Amino acid sequence: MLIRVLSYNMHRAIGVDRLFRPERIARVINHHQADIVLLQEVDVGVPRSRNLDLAKEMAEAAGYPYYATGLNVKLFRGKYGNATLSKFPITRSRNINLTVGKRKARGCLHSTIEINNSIDFSQKIDVFNLHLGLSSQERVRQVGLLIHSEEFQTLTPNAPCLVGGDLNDWRTLLAPIFTDILNFQCASNHSSGYHNPYLTYPSFSPTGGLDKIFYRGPMELIKRKRCWMGITRLASDHLPVIAEFKLQAAAEKPQPVELPDEPIHFLI
Repeated sequence: MLIRVLSYNMHRAIGVDRLFRPERIARVINHHQADIVLLQEVDVGVPRSRNLDLAKEMAEAAGYPYYATGLNVKLFRGKYGNATLSKFPITRSRNINLTVGKRKARGCLHSTIEINNSIDFSQKIDVFNLHLGLSSQERVRQVGLLIHSEEFQTLTPNAPCLVGGDLNDWRTLLAPIFTDILNFQCASNHSSGYHNPYLTYPSFSPTGGLDKIFYRGPMELIKRKRCWMGITRLASDHLPVIAEFKLQAAAEKPQPVELPDEPIHFLI
């Protein structure tokens, strides 16, 4: 089964023209028709975004029946953080605190999504949607917090898993942790490996490959690209990255083995 994933730092729906235009973000999401959307910098109840719940607004505007939010930064009025939209049921969701010391609050929204086509395909996929800090040392520690979280620790190596979002990783220092140590592959670069990332920031003239999608498990990368619509140069200060995967169905549960009535004798 094919699934399409989009990761997008939507910058609170405030474009590079400093105008709050959530309809532009919704148009970008609608255009790509991704099955799973990872959004960062999502306001909920903040005056600068008309006190709207932008996760709910984007889900409704783009036709996603399921969504989850992980709010990290508390403002004088309202909060903001990450949101995951899905066309498939989200069966579990929790926000993992990645805040380091007294630095700005950061987090990773973990969601378990039940992928099915209502006929003969069913598979769970664990999705980690994160937004890391501005300091290189801070980011390394945040990856460590993610790796040691209960949600990550309980994953089996062959379970389908996505890690994506705005890593703020200008020098691509974090990618080897995922690819060389944790056995992920990168879907947000021009070729295999991680050395040639899609440049996504700033959107009008990108020089940094900050937005990433990593994947692991029974998933085959079919397509990948950076969104380069005219409107994306204006709608946010980041460009989205998109990846399409072929996801294998969950293996059937092994049948219990019937033991013979006679005792088994072992030769020693």
